[in-house]
Amino acid sequence: MTEAMKKIRKALTGISGVPVTPYQKDGSIDSTKLSALISRLAGAGVHNLMAAGNTGEFFTLTLEEIRHVHATTITAADGKSLVSAAVGRSLSDAKALARQAIADGADAIMGHHPMDPFAGPSYQAKYFLELAEASSVPVIAYVRSDTFSVADFRKLALHPNIAGIKFASGNLMLLAEVIRATKDASAIWVCGLAEGWAPAFYAMGARGFTSGLVNVFPERSHAIHQALERGDYAGARALIDDIAGFEAMRTKYLNGANVTVVKEALGMLGNDVGPVRIPGVEALTEAERAELKTIVARVSELGRAA
Repeated sequence: MTEAMKKIRKALTGISGVPVTPYQKDGSIDSTKLSALISRLAGAGVHNLMAAGNTGEFFTLTLEEIRHVHATTITAADGKSLVSAAVGRSLSDAKALARQAIADGADAIMGHHPMDPFAGPSYQAKYFLELAEASSVPVIAYVRSDTFSVADFRKLALHPNIAGIKFASGNLMLLAEVIRATKDASAIWVCGLAEGWAPAFYAMGARGFTSGLVNVFPERSHAIHQALERGDYAGARALIDDIAGFEAMRTKYLNGANVTVVKEALGMLGNDVGPVRIPGVEALTEAERAELKTIVARVSELGRAA
């Protein structure tokens, strides 16, 4: 196993933070605010930054904007956090984005789940395998479906250039089955459903988790991770209880408010990063905003008291 692969797999057992993409008033990317956000997250010790992930609104960005987010994140992280550049869409686009990100200094490539409505599950797995073959740095497969067979998952886990599988399905029985079936593989199984699901994933044998919350409360994400790493499930659940309302709000409108809640929470803390692009929910209602404000104030106060 290469040193690069060891570094990525170690980082995947930690927090994989997914930064938001700030916008200026004209709708373009606010590079200054993005750089400041990345510097703050890297300074907070986030193990892995997934540049242009779903919380970064990947599917609303142009290919050139994605390249810009990758390059800005790599520069601003300044080696303090590993950077996994998220790529996707057509396989050709994904490979081209990966080549540029690697040239810019990305530590790893994260392949977004291929979302073609007519995709065959085994061929979605093949998409990740081909991306891994084409990449000169380790690849993370972001699987958002439970339609892959155990054999498909096994191919991903055994590929020498796939560092881990970001498993983003609530099908825990499948997760348990594929982890049992890949005991001879070194790939890391990562909770792709954020803090709230992390205890259950850890209990099944996964390590690490993705986080959008980390944009707002990185110290809370770290506390949850530390509790899980020492096997303190009760402590982790107590920490998650405080942010459960935050995560529940993100699932509204069939997850359409996922990024909206994170961005509006940042605004409440004095860091206006602009609205969410359509087809995401552009803004919360006044009632939702009041609810979120209460949650943010409470978690902030708990953080100061800790």
